Amino acid sequence: MLNSVVRWWRVFGTGVSFVAVGVGGVFVFPVLNIVIQKPQLRSALARHVISFSFRCIVGLMRIMGVFRYEITGLERLERNGLLILANHPTLIDIVFLMAFVKGADCIVKSGLWRNPFTHSTVRAAAYVRNDDHGVQLIEDCVAAIRRGGNLIIFPEGTRTPNNGPIVLKRGAANIAVRGLCNITPVLIRCVPPMLAKGQKWWRLPHHPSRFTIAVKEDIDVQPFITRTGSELLAVRHLTDYLQDYFTKEQPSHAIG
Repeated sequence: MLNSVVRWWRVFGTGVSFVAVGVGGVFVFPVLNIVIQKPQLRSALARHVISFSFRCIVGLMRIMGVFRYEITGLERLERNGLLILANHPTLIDIVFLMAFVKGADCIVKSGLWRNPFTHSTVRAAAYVRNDDHGVQLIEDCVAAIRRGGNLIIFPEGTRTPNNGPIVLKRGAANIAVRGLCNITPVLIRCVPPMLAKGQKWWRLPHHPSRFTIAVKEDIDVQPFITRTGSELLAVRHLTDYLQDYFTKEQPSHAIG
């Protein structure tokens, strides 16, 4: 009986955290868009507010017993102009990263710009907009990094299926090669799995999950370009390398 009550308390904590994200999008950021007219100042403030809010949400979920977490290499995220690539086992990976990455930027699907719950947030923060224009998207990402933003990308493009292999798309490697941006890899593990692809948000494991987030040493992009002598080949080889890199770092059991 006690275990059941504790588990439902954790489900409640998860739901409250999701609601908090929606409330901010509906009430806080529309005001920010109206009050602050200078785009650069508005985006900087909006990203700071988002980071602080997500840190509060992570803290709330930890206090309510939803999960425990440990982060190593956090000092590597204190720099500017990073291209951060991470694996994607859970729904809240982006919450963790945006909570702890300084000046976090990300690629936002065009649909979120039309969604009434998220439009004001992504507009205020001036995130990179994905309208499925491949070349333009790469240029926008490179420009965002060169402005000093720290761009977060999940190179799989979606959460890893439970018991499924990691399959990377080439977009992240394209940005790295064409922008000569070294890669800061982040490895996320969640045991036991929660909020995995195809898993209902309220179906939490019987015991609190443990997130381990490791920020690794940068991956130098220049050797891939030098070896191949071609951007196209460098992108292909770098994608293969990253796929092998992230696959090797996966634990032997499933991570959602």
